[in-house]
Amino acid sequence: MDKKEILKRVDHTQLKAYATWEDIVKLCDEAVENRTASVCVPPTYIKRIHDTYGDKINICTVVGFPLGYSVTEAKVAETRQAIAEGAREIDMVINISHVKNGMYKEVEEEIRILKEVCGEHILKVIIETCYLTEEEKIAMCKAVTDAGADYIKTSTGFGTGGATLEDIRLFKEHIGDGVKIKAAGGISTLEDLEAFAEEGCDRIGTSRAVGLLQG
Repeated sequence: MDKKEILKRVDHTQLKAYATWEDIVKLCDEAVENRTASVCVPPTYIKRIHDTYGDKINICTVVGFPLGYSVTEAKVAETRQAIAEGAREIDMVINISHVKNGMYKEVEEEIRILKEVCGEHILKVIIETCYLTEEEKIAMCKAVTDAGADYIKTSTGFGTGGATLEDIRLFKEHIGDGVKIKAAGGISTLEDLEAFAEEGCDRIGTSRAVGLLQG
């Protein structure tokens, strides 16, 4: 696949706890130059990025990150604040504890609530595949679909494992029409980027894509 086509799918990511403004500026400048789909950044930097770059940057941020077990009301507040400050895309982490307890309907309802808050803005749902059984992954495909989210996403990058092609194929089999796929976590080579793009991932979350594709 053409490098420019891959870059159009990349959420250029910097989510380290110790990310500085200098790190964020480097990320944003690379995103503008290479026309990535977005930058995925900590909520604390949304307003400053928006004030600095305006419409040059599509800002994505994370909610309930990275563990997912904050209460729904807290995720709602995070989402509202992020959108108010200039984020156009929200990557939420599901309540993994609910999944492990078989509380699939509660997970679906939380996703639905956050999508209502997002409105026309994109909601991506991180299910953290490394912690789930195949049965649970399939249940989450249904929850994401039925709740009306825009994307299902593999991983936070902070768990015990990241994206796999096997999980992408499982998603494709079980998500509904209109739900797109984002692969993230452990995507560290040019071969990885090409493989996930060719497998049909509309978004790829990684901090390495620009460097890899520039050689």
